[in-house]
Amino acid sequence: MIVLETTRLYLRNWRDTDRDLFREINRDPKVMEYFPFRRSREEADALMDKVASMIAETGFGFYAMADKATDDAMGFCGLSPAGLPGILPDDAVEIGWRLATRFWGNGYVTEAARALAHYGFHNRGLAEIFSFAVEGNARSIAVMRRIGMTAVEDGAFDHPRVPDSHPELKRHVLYQLTASPVT
Repeated sequence: MIVLETTRLYLRNWRDTDRDLFREINRDPKVMEYFPFRRSREEADALMDKVASMIAETGFGFYAMADKATDDAMGFCGLSPAGLPGILPDDAVEIGWRLATRFWGNGYVTEAARALAHYGFHNRGLAEIFSFAVEGNARSIAVMRRIGMTAVEDGAFDHPRVPDSHPELKRHVLYQLTASPVT
């Protein structure tokens, strides 16, 4: 199931042939620098199955980001329920991404995120899309800014799912993109 395509990418549901890549991005210390843990092979497989099932059932989730020329997965980019009650509205949707390091620096995430924001507003009827990252995660914050997101004033928060054992990862910045009014 291809959700959408860009000049260079397919955003699609996960396939069994993508497992090695999904495992790689969930255990790579550079990719996971701003997350409190790396996933084992079994944990990554379970998460990929959960994400693929969510995409199949709802159309939302973190889609495989695949090279259009080869259809090989490079990472993910997607729209998913944010799941941050008390911080964001219950129906809030986040945009998020993760990319294998060998593909960094080529603009793939920005390309995918721009297309997904457009898709979210025009095909899914979203009024706003959020993104959040650890305060020091300059790479993700740069993508947020490149796709036109703006920081939510007084929006910084301590992420409730980051364990207290990782205080340096708790504080998150919050960015938002709103749908342009139809004229």
